[in-house]
Amino acid sequence: MNRGRKISGGKYHKQRKRRAHELRGQERHVVLGETKQKFLGTLGGAQKTILLKAETVNVLIEGKAKKAKIINVIETPQNRFFARQNRLIKSALIETSMGKARITNRPSQEGQVNAVLVKE
Repeated sequence: MNRGRKISGGKYHKQRKRRAHELRGQERHVVLGETKQKFLGTLGGAQKTILLKAETVNVLIEGKAKKAKIINVIETPQNRFFARQNRLIKSALIETSMGKARITNRPSQEGQVNAVLVKE
């Protein structure tokens, strides 16, 4: 009921603010379009490739990866509105030049789109 309050009615106060490494990063959405990447510096000095837009996908067929062109996003299980916005997220069903495929990685984190063909 009384959120952030003691039984006596007094307030609880934070001990400290959040540190820079504890802050949330900016939310990134990978959208269908001409490929666009961004490079971010990570903790420890490494570099991370971020994907903002993508037009190609690495499709895995019988253990071999082949590049295909993304035509459309058919369905996203997380949120049906993501498909309407053509967002590329993990487990989204996409239409490629090779047929229907399901995205198996997180493009916003890895800088590329990987998928597996779906048998109908």
